[in-house]
Amino acid sequence: MSVHQPTHRGSGFHLPSFRGNRAVPAPGEAVSAEAGAFTARAGVLASARVLMGFVFLWAFLDKTFGFGYATASGKGWIDGGSPTEGFLGNVAVGPMESTFHAWAGDAWADWLFMLGLLGVGLALTAGVALRLAALAGTVMMALMWVAEWPPAKHLSDGSASMSTNPFVDYHLIYAVVLIALAAVSAGDALGLGRLWARLPIVRDHRWLR
Repeated sequence: MSVHQPTHRGSGFHLPSFRGNRAVPAPGEAVSAEAGAFTARAGVLASARVLMGFVFLWAFLDKTFGFGYATASGKGWIDGGSPTEGFLGNVAVGPMESTFHAWAGDAWADWLFMLGLLGVGLALTAGVALRLAALAGTVMMALMWVAEWPPAKHLSDGSASMSTNPFVDYHLIYAVVLIALAAVSAGDALGLGRLWARLPIVRDHRWLR
């Protein structure tokens, strides 16, 4: 007498398989989802780039024309005011305090500072030369960080510095964002990054990218 083994096991108690219940996306749907994710990511990066550009451009415009925000009306650069005298002249802490006082109000410092603000702002807004913008912007942020010197609890006169963090402040965060935007070529979306990259001089010198 032969014994026939059943082809399928009998139905018993099984835990639900969530993996098996998922529908397998069609190839077209997968490509569409991936494209949508890329578009969203590119849009977020482009938005961050433009907003960062406006930070630098607004600082340039306010210091040039004296809109009454950080720079009082009538004390803009075009009115004969110095963009660096107020900030550098009031540095009251850190290892470069005396150096910044010596630089405050000098024509070369004013021009370098303002050209830096304008150049970085325009590059970020347009989405071109982001590596150069990241380098220049990081140097500017590093100098401003040293001028405020967050590690100090007290100023030179002994008063409280009001520092809320001994290392991280917005200058450091801005510098990291600038480097990240350049690293991911954030100017390719909603910017002129792709056109800029096709220029012969940029193709030959990748550091201009």
